[in-house]
Amino acid sequence: MLHATTPAHEKRAALRERLAGNDLLQLPGAFNPLSARLIEEQGFDGVYISGAVLSADLGLPDIGLTTLSEVAARSGQIARVTELPALVDADTGFGEPMNVARTVQVLEDAGVAGLHIEDQVNPKRCGHLDGKQVVGETTALQRIRAAVDARRDPGMLVMARTDVRAVEGFAAAVDRARALVDAGADAIFPEAMRTLEEFAAVAAAVDVPVLANMTEFGKSELFTASQLADVGVRMVIYPVSLLRLAMGAAERGLQTLRRDGTLQAEVGSMQTRARLYELLDYPAYAHFDEDVFNFTI
Repeated sequence: MLHATTPAHEKRAALRERLAGNDLLQLPGAFNPLSARLIEEQGFDGVYISGAVLSADLGLPDIGLTTLSEVAARSGQIARVTELPALVDADTGFGEPMNVARTVQVLEDAGVAGLHIEDQVNPKRCGHLDGKQVVGETTALQRIRAAVDARRDPGMLVMARTDVRAVEGFAAAVDRARALVDAGADAIFPEAMRTLEEFAAVAAAVDVPVLANMTEFGKSELFTASQLADVGVRMVIYPVSLLRLAMGAAERGLQTLRRDGTLQAEVGSMQTRARLYELLDYPAYAHFDEDVFNFTI
């Protein structure tokens, strides 16, 4: 009720413990706190908070228009309601090294278990669009060093994302990944890989966990969890999937309403009132009220 019971530092420790094993962790993207609770209920390993989703939720394209305050606020709302660790997309860190350091501490206060910082120029673009630009290696490494130095909880996972694959080729991406690990990155997010062999090569090249981005309509084929696990990937995110599903259903519902003047034909596909209340844990709130207002006048 109200807040998750697991403190942030315990969520961070749990994430690191899982990453020290051999399992592949699946983190669907939550587009709001309620969807995060659904992700937990369905038995997933963590929650992902996508910058692209947050931008879209604000009616903005994913081109670096969102602010640290906006990302931290939504991250805190989502982390608050779930016992699962939350991994957040921190874009380029919202500036240069000092901004990156502040970003880490603000998101740490928001209760997330980890974040990733990318090596695109600022402002960035969606990782699966053409025309991206990346910063030089010196700047990329400075960002990661700043992030690692700034964290106060050593359990906070600092992941480095590299977009070099689409700009300078795969070999350059592997070199950049190695350098980012040497700079202190706890994990590597190689964006827009094209094949399982590329994921396997990155995983073999670094001694930290590797994350795969299984976003629909992107540069990567939608590999299965078992395929990714077999080539050494340790984490997989589905960043925009739930938003796409929800918006697709919403659009179809509005079309039905416009056409028929009623949503009767869509009721069977809707989440019921009882199911919504179950997900919100209404009984716990009712029990709380009964315990508080247990007197007569």
